[in-house]
Amino acid sequence: MARPIDHDLTEGAIAGHFRTLAIPGALGMLFNTLYNIVDMYFAGLLGTSAQAGIALGFQAFYIAMSVGVGLGAAMGALVGNALGARDRRKARRTIAQGIVYGLTAACLLGVAGLWYGPLVIRLVSEAGAYQDAGIRYFLVLSLALPGFLIAFGCNGMLQAHGDGRSMQRALMVAFFANIGLNPLCIYGIPGLWGGMGFDGLAASTVISQTGVMLYMLRQVFRLRTMARLRARNFRPRAEKFCEISLQTLPTAMSMLVMFLSGFVVQYALKGFGEHAVAGFGLGIRLEQILLLPVLGVTGALLPIASQNFGAGDYGRVREALRFCWKVGFVMTATAAPILWIFGSTILSVFTDDPEVIRVGTIYLRIDGVILPVYMMLFSINGLLQALKRPMSTVWISLYRQGFGIAFFIWLFVGIWGFDEHGVWFGVACAVISGLGLSLLIASHVAKQEMGGLWRGPTGPEERQEMRTEQV
Repeated sequence: MARPIDHDLTEGAIAGHFRTLAIPGALGMLFNTLYNIVDMYFAGLLGTSAQAGIALGFQAFYIAMSVGVGLGAAMGALVGNALGARDRRKARRTIAQGIVYGLTAACLLGVAGLWYGPLVIRLVSEAGAYQDAGIRYFLVLSLALPGFLIAFGCNGMLQAHGDGRSMQRALMVAFFANIGLNPLCIYGIPGLWGGMGFDGLAASTVISQTGVMLYMLRQVFRLRTMARLRARNFRPRAEKFCEISLQTLPTAMSMLVMFLSGFVVQYALKGFGEHAVAGFGLGIRLEQILLLPVLGVTGALLPIASQNFGAGDYGRVREALRFCWKVGFVMTATAAPILWIFGSTILSVFTDDPEVIRVGTIYLRIDGVILPVYMMLFSINGLLQALKRPMSTVWISLYRQGFGIAFFIWLFVGIWGFDEHGVWFGVACAVISGLGLSLLIASHVAKQEMGGLWRGPTGPEERQEMRTEQV
């Protein structure tokens, strides 16, 4: 008889499972965002060029991190499906191969980044101090790639087991460590070490993220699923790498398109000056804080839907999606007024440059209107990943964050002559029209995989009966 999984998400109240996963997930992302804000604060002490350089460098780093996000989603789907089907042996082998996959990908991306990182940063910025700072930040930060990719993968494995707290604890410790590491690495120790200056911002992240990776690996190896782990399970296997790649790469490509859309925005903003780039960097970090509860809820949907889909309980998959939307609408309705009313006040804490504050405030007020749209998009992506159809998210991303953002920004700024407002209006139009496309794709995929998105059979037996009747 199969041993019970650590947290069975196929039984019990859906709301309870969301609380178990969403609250730790949101708290973890809160501390991750606060971590980035600490970096922006210390960069602000070094000047506007340093703040703009971080925004550029981290945006380029997202290209590599997209593989980590994809690996986390892949582990959540593959391990979750295996656990829902009560196949712990398959789950264990998938976890071991996922760790090796993450390490291999980090090494390859680190080498490739020496070429593409500086190239992309130069493409979307003007020559000068902030461009040089962005390249330096990217190159030093690349040393943290193994830490990021393996930690992302481990988080997906743990979430598939219903564990959202491990990543939360790791990110909390990393945040507090970063408060001490940033000034230490930047300014050094008087009389002993002169510090690294601007490069210390990236060095502190390398140190703290390596610690996150080690802790997450420890938590994975403590799972009951890993009780019969053998060294041979870590031997790279082509068929497992292929299976993981089929889940990782489409999600990574979707994230890559999203990150590249950030470069489109950066390219559009560079004509308005470095204050526009810095304002965008600050604004998006404040927005992320208020989106954290939403990201926690939509992130919890993946493991819940994944286990229930693996168990063949399609009714609970649909119930989880509806619950996610209901809670998400309440959260975004609460967050939007905060962005509208207090956005400029909060931005002034991190910079005294009035132009940076002005640009950031414009972004927050326009973006606040479309927060519910983001929530639905995030949840649909999670559902498609749980159904093991991540390629569908690529088509959504290619339209919304590839064609859509470039087209609508060109329309508002290039044709109609808007200032920075036009960049944000273009983003909003791309997001809203992207939601329409995502609903169409999700409805089509859900009809194929579980009989329908809105209604349909609750399990495999009912689905088979429906097919028989149609024939």
